[in-house]
Amino acid sequence: MCPHCWQEISMLLDSAYSQTYVEDCEVCCNPIELQVGFADGELTSFEAREIGQ
Repeated sequence: MCPHCWQEISMLLDSAYSQTYVEDCEVCCNPIELQVGFADGELTSFEAREIGQ
C-alpha cells in the first residue's frame, strides 16, 4: 500500500538478499522507500515509507 495515496500497488521483490531501495508508486508516482528482509528465501520484514519531495 502506498504511504502517499493509500492505494494498493504491486511490485516484484528479489528474495536473494535483504535490501533497501526506492520505487515510484504506480498510481500517484510519488517515491517510496522500501526495506525488505529475507531469510532462507522467506520474507521476514517489509516496510514502505513515504519520502518527502
